[in-house]
Amino acid sequence: MKIVKMKEVPKEPAASPLFTGPDVTRQPLLTDSKDLRVNIVNFGKGLKNKFHSHDGDQVLIITAGKGFVATEKEKKLVTVGEVVLFPAGEKHWHGATSDSDFSHIVITKAGVKMTQLED
Repeated sequence: MKIVKMKEVPKEPAASPLFTGPDVTRQPLLTDSKDLRVNIVNFGKGLKNKFHSHDGDQVLIITAGKGFVATEKEKKLVTVGEVVLFPAGEKHWHGATSDSDFSHIVITKAGVKMTQLED
């Protein structure tokens, strides 16, 4: 068994062309798992990622602030305590509202590939 205190996990820059700005960090929570990738992703106000998809399911658990989750067909406001499932292959993005920072835990199966779908 392993217990991780989220507030003790250091934030790392999440520099990637996937994000619309530099104020995005990640906190790897379960680095020892062979089967899962579990991270906290923290977005500064107004920042998001670009349309992308995964070849496996992705789960988001909203932990702080307010954000949007969107597909090609809809955009929804999400807040603390909500859980989002993006099925494998679904084109989507997620990020902070213009007036709030936003954090979520992201869970994917190890080895799941992400494809960025816009520049």
